[in-house]
Amino acid sequence: MPKVKTNRVNYPEGWELIEPTLRELQAKMREAENDTHDGKRKCETLWPIFKVAHQKSRYIFDLYHRRNEISKELYEFCLDQGYADRNLIAKWKKPGYERLCCLRCMQPRDHNFATTCVCRVPKHLREEKVIECVHCGCQGCASGD
Repeated sequence: MPKVKTNRVNYPEGWELIEPTLRELQAKMREAENDTHDGKRKCETLWPIFKVAHQKSRYIFDLYHRRNEISKELYEFCLDQGYADRNLIAKWKKPGYERLCCLRCMQPRDHNFATTCVCRVPKHLREEKVIECVHCGCQGCASGD
């Protein structure tokens, strides 16, 4: 007889400590996805979603790498289940990308003249003092800021 598949997920130890915050961030994500787009530019409609996704990834990254409050098993579980962006966290570990807002800001194919986004330029080198990234709404994620 074939084995019956279930949708039960075995949560690792320590899950109950981070679950309320992740549920709250998921609720914020749902709210951002269902928000009206009236009066916004086309590129501005995705900015709240990028910000909440960044918050979730940064929360899990900080718990594991900075504060050492969760186990490696729980960290891997969160990455596997999609609670955090594995590629973004991999970039945060590299020097110069500690404050990266999203992966689109560093990809040259998405920008004019095959460079990176304007939010990656340090503040003291910018001509304009206040800028917003077209992709995610970031106002500056260069490491030297």
